[in-house]
Formats: sequence, structure tokens, C-alpha cells
Amino acid sequence: MERLVLLLICFLFLSQPNNCSSSLSFNSSTPLCHSHQSSALLHFRSSFSGGLPDPDCDYYSYPPKNSWKMGTDCCGWDGVTCDTMTGHVIGLDLSCSRLQGPIHPNTTLFSLRHLQRLNLAYNDFHGSTISSKFGGFANMTHLNLSYSFVPGSSFAGNVPSEISHLSKLVSLDLSGNIDVRIETPNLKRLIQNLTHLTELVLYGIDMSSVSTNCLTNLSSSLTSLRLSYCQLKGKFPDNIFHLPNLQMLRVAYNYHLTGSLPTYNWSTPLKFLALTETKFSIDLPYLISNLKSLKELRVGGCNFIGSSYPTFLSNLTQLTSLDLSYHNFGGQFPWSLLNFEVLTFLDLSYNNFIGQLPEVTTNLSQIFSSNNSSNSQLVNKIPSNLEYLSLSGNLLNGTIPSWVYTIPSLGYLHLDHNQFTGHIGEFQHNSLVSLNVSCNNFTGNVESEIFSKLKRLQSLDMSNNPHLSLHSFTSATNILSKIHSLQLSSSNITEIPQFLRTAENIEYLDLSNNHIKGNIPSWVIEVGKDSLFYFSVSRNNLTGHIPFLICNLSSLRYLDFSYNHLNNMIPPCLGKFSDNLIDLNLQSNNLNGTVPTTFAKGCHLRSLKLNGNQLEGALPQSLVHCRNLEVLDFGNNKINGTFPCWLETLSKLCVLILRSNNFHGAIGNSKTKFLFPNLRIVDLSHNEFHGLLPTNFFMYLKAMMNANADKGELKYMGDSYYQDSVTVVMKGHFIELVKIQSLFTTIDFSNNNFKGEIPKVIGELRSLKGLNLSHNNLTGCMPQSLGNLTNLEWLDLSSNKLTGEIPIQLVDLTMLAFLNLSENYLFGHIPQGKQFNTFMNDSYYGNLGLCGFPMTKACGNDEGQRPSPSSTIQEDDFEFENGFHWKVVLLGYGCGFMFGLGLGYLVFSSGKPKWLVNIVYGGRHNKLQRS
Repeated sequence: MERLVLLLICFLFLSQPNNCSSSLSFNSSTPLCHSHQSSALLHFRSSFSGGLPDPDCDYYSYPPKNSWKMGTDCCGWDGVTCDTMTGHVIGLDLSCSRLQGPIHPNTTLFSLRHLQRLNLAYNDFHGSTISSKFGGFANMTHLNLSYSFVPGSSFAGNVPSEISHLSKLVSLDLSGNIDVRIETPNLKRLIQNLTHLTELVLYGIDMSSVSTNCLTNLSSSLTSLRLSYCQLKGKFPDNIFHLPNLQMLRVAYNYHLTGSLPTYNWSTPLKFLALTETKFSIDLPYLISNLKSLKELRVGGCNFIGSSYPTFLSNLTQLTSLDLSYHNFGGQFPWSLLNFEVLTFLDLSYNNFIGQLPEVTTNLSQIFSSNNSSNSQLVNKIPSNLEYLSLSGNLLNGTIPSWVYTIPSLGYLHLDHNQFTGHIGEFQHNSLVSLNVSCNNFTGNVESEIFSKLKRLQSLDMSNNPHLSLHSFTSATNILSKIHSLQLSSSNITEIPQFLRTAENIEYLDLSNNHIKGNIPSWVIEVGKDSLFYFSVSRNNLTGHIPFLICNLSSLRYLDFSYNHLNNMIPPCLGKFSDNLIDLNLQSNNLNGTVPTTFAKGCHLRSLKLNGNQLEGALPQSLVHCRNLEVLDFGNNKINGTFPCWLETLSKLCVLILRSNNFHGAIGNSKTKFLFPNLRIVDLSHNEFHGLLPTNFFMYLKAMMNANADKGELKYMGDSYYQDSVTVVMKGHFIELVKIQSLFTTIDFSNNNFKGEIPKVIGELRSLKGLNLSHNNLTGCMPQSLGNLTNLEWLDLSSNKLTGEIPIQLVDLTMLAFLNLSENYLFGHIPQGKQFNTFMNDSYYGNLGLCGFPMTKACGNDEGQRPSPSSTIQEDDFEFENGFHWKVVLLGYGCGFMFGLGLGYLVFSSGKPKWLVNIVYGGRHNKLQRS
């Protein structure tokens, strides 16, 4: 009877809009929810552990789910919507509910067959694939499985084809699941079947293998298409710009996506357009004149054609969001053309704008006065609605004007990489969430009071301001309790900021390149044990041991303690902790003991650097579990054993440095296949390897064979959080590469005991930049195939026993800037022309049979006579008891041993005649570097 009364009430009010509908989130004493649905909801919710709050949820008032209690009507539970006619659960919103754990295919969620709306956004479903059973909700109209960009915390695997069975779907949001892929067949099926779609959001999904042609059949009812950060490549379909209902198009940060915006007869309701960091060609004047109703224009880093200076902005009176970053705009920006009454987002970063930020005045005649010669401009209104302001990477100077500190809605202020001076002032409102003033010339003391009102501040970067004093700031204890990201590198601080003791949500902490000394305080680890994601205190003066508590940082992915004075052993737990860590850098300390022997089977390590310590023992073979390893640097330790052939199982390995250790033995044998398809940097120098150079090793270095790979693209190893660095020997000098270009390739096998000939297959490594085989016992001729290494910039074959002539093919190495062939038995004419005309004597010293420029020995009829094996002692130098080393040169077969020995004594005791001393002893070998 009570249910009939409810139905009657709804019927009476049907004619009144918004008074009653067939689906309500209903609070009533009358139970509407079916018992099996209540049980299903409770069982689904209880299958997860409580996770951490997602930072993206902090800005919204998501309802707590504490109303979910056994024995109560589930239609009154937070996030649950029921159909009042049937009592079936038709809506479920568990977004931002701190759910943590996988969604299993047999979960009770899939028994709620009447669901029309499902929102599981911003939870932690790591270890889950998107189950095909999501395609079983026949009545589904809105599906949201989105998450944030946190590696390892989202769904993974492929988007199942069964999603295309949701034929009633109006809105699909899978954004932010960076470990999820979608293939062309499944996307085609999805587009063909979901004909009612008005909103498609795949932001961050891996679409790298998708053919953009399949996007041409998108539904004409589509109003919003968001495909940013999807790794799309190829040409974007032109017809999408003509979809009759499309109001929002965001395909930003698809770095290889090309296309052109229409340049004539373009009629579109488009109001939101984001193409940042794509290769679109845009006629900006036409775009602005034709789309005057635009509210969002984000075209940073695109290719502008025609006249494109932002004076056209005066036409966009409704513009609320503008991104013109990463262009070559210069001069003073025309601030007065912007409508600050509506503007909320402004990004002009990484241009060449000069001058000062505008001052505010109410005198209109002063704004437009042509006699205004000030370095700053004037505007007549404080941009009081501005929420985001980024002016990074320009040439702006002067002080920050006072109005910046008074904007009530300003959430993001990025002024880094400019030439601002003066003091950092006090903000008057608590709206600021992110502040970046790094890499400027600010001066004065930064008092803690400056941040007293910034209760919501989550990200702060004051790095690289050498004239700022932060002592008062770092010693404060009652500020920035909500901070998530703190960057104070190169800030002259001497202690870890004390206010971090209460920063329970700290995720990113960079205190590198400062003067912090003493032990690593345990309270830092305690505070960040559940949240700390990135932790760097490299290049300080830290001492003591690495706390074993470090393994309690359950969210830690990036750890950098390099270039300190830490001692004792590496905590063994760090090996097992590798299922969390992505980058571990402990190089250049005083660590001893052995490398952790047990690396987890689920190892996620991408970079492991332990260079420059006192580590002993063998390389742990459990490293084979680290299938994502790209950088392995164990150089300058005391590690021993034979070459770890098992490393070939790490197919992603790009950098292998075992320099200056105690490795020994031959590198494999003729039957060993070394499969290192991505290896670009390999340094095995200064060990005790012997035997032949491993031909099979060079044969499979695929990444070094394609000379055109990565050309035109400037890529660096690492990710958005951490870029790798490495120290290599280039042209005879140790050079630290702060960033590693993916096209950089080098091989260094120097200072070992390799023998035999140089394999001809090395000539196939056409992208090679550097080759160092010096200080070995290599024999035979230099292979002519070395002339194929057209990208080679340095070549060092010195201090071997090479014979024969220098191959004339080497003249074609036009990139060659450094050559060292000294201390061999080469003979004949030195090749002339191109780069060879730039090399001096030091490149050939000790090859008595060479002649021609730049040697003083001219080539005549007897040019290039090969030294007789009997004319030079090829074994180890003689050594007298006084430690004096010298080479005995026999003056002739008929002179006899006694005459030669007597003459040798006379020469070296008197130093005369000089010409003979120079021939016998020569000058000290020096390496030549040509810049």
C-alpha cells in the first residue's frame, strides 16, 4: 500500500518539472532496495582495503560513504540511486572513495544488472584489467572508470571489445589509466556500435597503435571528444572539425599527431579547443576571426602559419582560457587586449616576452598613451577571476606587482625561469595551490609569515634562487601542513625543513644540491611512509648509514641519495623493495658490502645506479627479474666475477656500465648470442677481461645499427619525474651527461686484455658516436669497415699491437673530431683530407712506420716500410732494478748485442745525442682533444 501511495504522489506531480522523476536518490523509511542488491553493494565495497585520499579529490565535496550499513535501505546510501518504480539500483557513484585493490571478474558489482550510471573514478584499482563483464550492463548510459596519472595505481591491459556492447552509452570516460591500451579493431567496433555517444574521454589511454582513420566515423551526436596524452600519431581526420554538435575538442600532448585546421568555410559550434604540443598547422588569424565564441584556446607548441602575433586576441571577448606557450613570440605582450573580467587561465610560458608585468590603473588615457615609455604596461582592471597564470621561461624582469598577491581566486602561479628580482611578497588569500618561482634572481629573507595564509598550498618550488635566504623558512614548524610537493634544490639550505614534520601528505621532495649535513633523520621517513613518491637529497653532505626504515616508504618510486658521504652497507630490503622502486640512485658515496642479492620477482626498476662506491662480490643474478631495467651503472666498485651474460634477458637495457671493477675472463664464446637490442651505451673498461673481442656481442646491437633512428626528435632517457644522467669517457675526458639523449651511442672496452683482431661487424654500428678499444693487445689490421661509421665523433685504438696501413675509408668520417692511433705498429702514408687534416702528431705517436702530414717523417721511395718484427721488442718492456723502464732498439743485425748495450748506456747516461734520444724515447704520450 505504501508503495502505491508513493507512485500516486509521483503521478500527481508528473506535470511539474523537476518535482519527481523515475530515478531518485531516495531517503525514505520505506525500504525500496532489494536485499540481494544491498548484499551485493556491501560485499563489493568490503572487497577493498582503505586507500590513500587522491589529491584530485581535495577540491570537491564527495559524500562520505559512512551511510552504508547492513539492515538499512540501500536507496538512501551515499552514492546510490534507485528507480522508485522498481527499487532496482540504477546509479552507483563510488568516486573518490579510497577503494584500493583489484576488481575481480566474479565481483558482486556485476550482479547489479539494472545499472545505468556507474562512476568508479579516482580510486586505486591496481592489478585490475577492465573486465569484459563491464560490457554486460545492457542499460548503461554513463560509465566512468577514470583515474589519475599515478603509475601502478590504475587499470591495466586492453580495453575489452565487450564495451562496444553498451549500445545505450551516452558518456564513456576511461581517462587517466596510463597502463591501459586500446587497439584499432576494438576502437573501430566501439565507434561503430556506440551511436548515441555524446561524450568520449580516453585521456591518457595508450593509443599508440591506433590508426587515426578509424576516428572518421565518430557519431554526429558527439559534443565532447578528449584524447589528450594518448600517444596518437599520424594525420588527424579533417571531418571531425565539421561534426555538427562538437563543442569540445581536446587532443593535446600527442606529440606526433599532425593535421590542419580548416582555413575557409568553417562553421562549427566549437567553444573549447586544446591542441597543445601537437604538430597541427594553424592559421591563427583565421581561427580567431572565425571562432569568436571560443572560450578555450590552447595551442601551445603548435605550428602557426601566416601572421600570428597575438594582437588578434582582441576579437576573443569570451575567452576564459588561453595557452600560447612554446612559441617564439617576443617583445612586450599586449596585456590590454585581454578581457580580464572573464579570463581564468593564461599560459604564455616559454616565449621571448620581455619587460615587466603590467601595473593596474583606472586612468584609461594612461593605458593607451603612446608616450608611455615605461618598461611595464598598464591595465585598467585587476584580473580578479584568474585561476591559472604561467609566465615561465621568458625574459621578464622587475618585481612582482602588488596586484598578483591580491587575486582572490589564483590557484596556480608559475613565474619560474625568468629574471624577476626583489622580495617575494605575502599573499592575501588562501586560494594558492601551486607556486613556482624557481630560477630567478629574487633576494632577501623568505619569512615563514609569507606562507601563513596559504593553507591550501600543495606545490612549492623555490629552487635556484642563489640570493634568497631560507633559514627562517626552513626552521618554521607551523606552516604548509598540506604540502604535497616541495622543491628547494640549489637553495643554500643547511637542514631539512622542520615544517615537514607535520606534512603527512608529502609526495615529492627534492632537496638536492644544498649543504645539508648529518644523518638522514628518521622522522622524514615516518612522515612520508604512506605518501612519499619522490625523494632526492643528492649532492649534499649527508653522512652515516641509509636507514633500514627506508623500505617502509610504501609509495616510494624514485630515490636519489647520490653524491653524499653515506657509508656502511646498502639495506638488503631495497632489493625486495624493487617491486615499488622505479629509479634508485646511490652513486658516489662510501657504501660497502655487497649488492642486495634478492631483487623481487615483480621488480619495477627502470634505472639502478650504484657507481662510485666500495661494493664487492658478484652481480646478483636476481636482477633478471627487473625486466623494465634501462640503465644499469655499477662502475667504479670492487665487483668481481665473469661477464654477466644473463643480462641479455633484459631486452630494454640501454645503458650498461661496469667500468673499473674486478671482472675477468672471456666474454662468452663463439656460440654465445648476446641479445641486447636496445643497448646504446656500454662501458666495460678498466677490468681484467681477456680473450677475443666478442663478435656476437656487436652483431646484435640493433640500436646502434640504424643511423637514422630518432633523427629529428630530441628525446631523453627517463620519464616525467626523473631524467637519467651518466658519466662516460668522451674524446679522452670524463664527461657527465646530465641528460642522456636516446641517439647517443658509445662503446668502451679499453684497458683490458683483449687480443686478436677488431671484428669487422663493428662497421655495421652506423649510429655509433664513440669507440674506445685502447690499451689492449689487439693485433691485425684496422678493418676497412670502420669507414662505415659516418656518425663517429671519437675513435681511440691506441696502445695495442695493430699493424698495416690506416684505411683510406676513414677519411669519409666527417664527424670525427678525435682520433688516437698512437702506440701501435701502423705503417704507410697517413690519409689526407677532410678531418684528417686537423689531427696532430699525438694522434699517431709511437707508430714508427707512419709517414706524411702531420709527422715530420716524409714519405719517399722507402715510404711506409713495415717495421720488421725483429726490429722492435714486442714483449713487455725491460725493467731494471731501479725501476727505470726503457725500450731497447737494435741498431742493426751486424752490430752485435754488446755494442748496442754499450751505446744504450752511453745515450741514457749522457742524454746525447739528442736526435737519438728523441727517436728511442720520444715525448710522453698525450691524448689530443679537438673541440
